[in-house]
Amino acid sequence: SLTHKHQNTYQKKIKQNAKILVLVYRKLYLHIFLQLLVNQATVLHSFVRRMAFVTGLISGVIVGIGLIVVFVKSENARSKSRSALAVTIASLARMTVEDSKKLLAPEYYPSWLDWLNAHLCKIWPYVDQAASEVIKASMEPVLEQYRSIVLSSLTFSKFTLGTVAPQFTGISIIEDEGDGITMELEMNWDGNQSIILDIQTRLGVGLPVQVKNIEFTGVFRLIFKPLVTELPCFGAVSFSLRHNKNLDFKLKVVGGDLSSIPGVADALESTIRDAVEDSITWPVRKIIPILPGDYSDLELKPVGTLEVKLVQAQGLKNKDIIGKSDPYAELYIRPLRNKMQTSKNNDLNPIWNEHFEFVVEDVSTQHLTVKIFDDEGLQAAELLGCAHVKLSQLEPGKVKDVWIKLVKDLDLQRDNKDRGKVHLELLYCPYGMENTFTNPFTSDFSMTSLEKALKSGETEDGDLVNKKKTVIIRGVLSVTVISAEDLPSTDLLGKTDPFVVLTMKKTGMKNSTRVVNENLNPVWDQTFDFVVEDGLHDMLIVEVYDHDTFGKEYIGRCIFTLTRVILEGEYSDCFTLEGAKSGKINLSLKWMPQPIFRDSEQ
Repeated sequence: SLTHKHQNTYQKKIKQNAKILVLVYRKLYLHIFLQLLVNQATVLHSFVRRMAFVTGLISGVIVGIGLIVVFVKSENARSKSRSALAVTIASLARMTVEDSKKLLAPEYYPSWLDWLNAHLCKIWPYVDQAASEVIKASMEPVLEQYRSIVLSSLTFSKFTLGTVAPQFTGISIIEDEGDGITMELEMNWDGNQSIILDIQTRLGVGLPVQVKNIEFTGVFRLIFKPLVTELPCFGAVSFSLRHNKNLDFKLKVVGGDLSSIPGVADALESTIRDAVEDSITWPVRKIIPILPGDYSDLELKPVGTLEVKLVQAQGLKNKDIIGKSDPYAELYIRPLRNKMQTSKNNDLNPIWNEHFEFVVEDVSTQHLTVKIFDDEGLQAAELLGCAHVKLSQLEPGKVKDVWIKLVKDLDLQRDNKDRGKVHLELLYCPYGMENTFTNPFTSDFSMTSLEKALKSGETEDGDLVNKKKTVIIRGVLSVTVISAEDLPSTDLLGKTDPFVVLTMKKTGMKNSTRVVNENLNPVWDQTFDFVVEDGLHDMLIVEVYDHDTFGKEYIGRCIFTLTRVILEGEYSDCFTLEGAKSGKINLSLKWMPQPIFRDSEQ
């Protein structure tokens, strides 16, 4: 019975152990299954990440290629549009009068204009024979006048106007208050002229140069004046080139290459252009008498003078790879007249303070042109910028102080690029008004009657003096440095120790104010006197510095000519500091003529 009992107990334990073993195997299988799921999930996650990276990379490449394709297509479309525009412009440039008649309404080409062009074509061969020698003889002295220094001589060996006559494309009548008729004719000439120039260079090389492919578009002015009662009802005809819209030509050495001699092509082209601009361009005119009489009143006569002081330029662009540009200025009313060239090495803010005087022939149409170049030594100078001032904008007898923005081309209506600016003082003096206003640019200004008498060697009673007196001091400039406002901080603690240095540019005389410690709005109220020998060409330079233990730090400056103080005698004003982030300075200037004389034996 015990054995049977033990057997039952043993069997129960076996069943219990079997159940436990089944549960253990189930848990083990579940753990293994879960582990497999985790491993598969990890692999799947890694695969998904790799696929996302690959997908993103492929998508980025596709998008980038798409953007590139779109950009290239856009650029190609713009290029095609520009090319089509260039072709259209070129086609318009080659368009003849007959072509324009097909495009424009008949009223733009009246029948009498066709009649004029038709008859001009008929008589052109005779015009060529009659005018070629006359033009050749009259143009050679003009070319010689404007001949470049590179050339030693310049003459015509052949000159004919060709067989193709110019075409008139428009005509207008200008109302004239006097006894005359002014007619302006717009002309287009794309001819086959035969012009050969014999040139000699400074190197002793002689070259026959052909001027070919001449294309010209411009407006000629004809003045029939005076009107008379005899046929053809006018006494003389004056003609001039009112506006040169386009002048293009090519230079070619007969049997050679002009580019083989450096500088000759540019020199010859500039000579031709300057001769045309300044020999027949308005207000220059040629007078052809029709009836006997005195027509000297029709000749070009000066009507006044333009006094110009070229003060300075600011913000010029650097064109040199190494160092800075070497700017100089050219000023003219008519080309190659009173040209000034003054280099300021490595200075993009040059100070010239040069004075010029120009003759004015027609204040209503003429203008002053200023061109700033970078001096390249033996190479051609590079244009930094240009500007012009219409003389009609100047008030006679009043000095105009102007800053003019420089542009790339005077014919452009808009130039948004910053090329710097130029500072000018202008005074237009019409003839006959000299006694009605004070001209500060004349040498006799601020001289007393005693000075003038001593300068001429005579006393007021007419007796000659034994000794000549020379004026060596024109006056005393008194400058009061009052205060400054809103100066920039230069120290780490946001403070500045400012002081002012005053310098007369021509004589180099200097004076300095005291140092005001830790103040952005200092007050000095100090006065300094400078003896000025030449008020016309001297300048006052006011510079503000920050005083440091081991030196000084530049803050900004102001530059003044003496024109205003000489005219007004005394003035006070607040001036913005140039080259500073902020800041203004208050100054008072006073001019006191105090002639001092020095004796010298005759």
